[in-house]
Amino acid sequence: MTGEVSGDIQETLLRIAMISYHTCPLATLGGKDTGGMNVYVRDLTRYLGRLGVHVDVFTRSQDEHVPHVLHNLGYGNRVVHVPAGPEHPVPKHELPNYLPEFVDGVRNFTQARNLKYDLIHSHYWLSGLAALDLQEDWYIPVIHMFHTLGAMKNRVAQNSEQKEGEYRILGEKKVLESADLIVAATPAEVAQLQWLYQADISKVEIIPPGVDTSRFYPIHKEEAKEFIGITPCDRMLLFVGRIEPLKGLDVLLQAINILRQDERFKNITFCLAVIGGDPDASPDTITDEMRRVQEMRDQLGLEDFVVFLGKKSQDTLPYYYSAAEVVIVPSHYESFGMVALEAMACGTPVVASQVGGLAYLVKDGVTGFHVPVGDPEALGDRIAALLSDPELRQRMGRQAAEFSYNYRWENIARRVHHFYVSALEEKSLLPAD
Repeated sequence: MTGEVSGDIQETLLRIAMISYHTCPLATLGGKDTGGMNVYVRDLTRYLGRLGVHVDVFTRSQDEHVPHVLHNLGYGNRVVHVPAGPEHPVPKHELPNYLPEFVDGVRNFTQARNLKYDLIHSHYWLSGLAALDLQEDWYIPVIHMFHTLGAMKNRVAQNSEQKEGEYRILGEKKVLESADLIVAATPAEVAQLQWLYQADISKVEIIPPGVDTSRFYPIHKEEAKEFIGITPCDRMLLFVGRIEPLKGLDVLLQAINILRQDERFKNITFCLAVIGGDPDASPDTITDEMRRVQEMRDQLGLEDFVVFLGKKSQDTLPYYYSAAEVVIVPSHYESFGMVALEAMACGTPVVASQVGGLAYLVKDGVTGFHVPVGDPEALGDRIAALLSDPELRQRMGRQAAEFSYNYRWENIARRVHHFYVSALEEKSLLPAD
């Protein structure tokens, strides 16, 4: 069946089983295992709903007090929290143990309601393994998106504790070999799949994530500063992301230490706001990386220059992005870089490591600057260039907002939907009109 969406375009209406095993799309961002993938699954589902596509998102239940079925994504689409193991967060290395129970829970849910889907779209390698098990019963295509790759994380790991286990690499290889189609965020990810996994790239389609421009758009800077409580004369630099070694926050702290000694900023007040993690956790529950970067801030004497704000809701993030002079993404590895895209949509230039998706997303000298990964001197230099030049900031911010418009979820969701339809047409499984 078909339904009119806009103009003369007719969209085939589908039923999709979305698998996001290890993290819920409704979770508060900035936690240990919440970030760009949560945003992707949540917003893709919402925008597919606008196209008339029905989506059930299956995720492992992590809170016994949260209803197992929620309709927070609109358009009749659901998030189904499937009990599998303890209903609280568990370490990632334990998650494979509960995968069979999760798959059984999805089967029981769908059988009890006599649900049928046209295809499965899985996210992250564990979800891909669950999708392959479900495919044995449902006989429908599996489309998979990795979001991050274990082999790439291992290449940038600074010690053995940061490395992913061999079980993950083997799991990713199995998903790559067995899934019908793969969605990659950037050409860099395609190259990594081919280089590190010897993937058959003929079944890989490049479709970047999108940005919700109804939420992320330029807010007048003084209004944004007033909302978050920053005086008009203050200049705020911003970091948003999980507090983990991969994100390069330690490099950014070194860059801030260099900046504060720069003669150009003797009379210019600035600070770095860090959004993410739980800086006020007890000594027993605080993460090793949060403890490390807080101690590093204190050792460098940056207490007056760096503030840890913890997690923030998506509703308040546009104000922080818009209030910031520069958003900094100093990651050692990013498959895409959702924070950079959200910041640019809010009209704020980005200084980012020239790695992975960031190398494609941030246009050097146009929407921000690239810097070599792990180089605090270069990072400080590019931040200083923007911090000391209001006209440059305004020009790059305006160009960033214009560029981000190409990534509107309206466009990206339509591309994903067309990809679904093509996959079903190829297998002659397209639903009848």
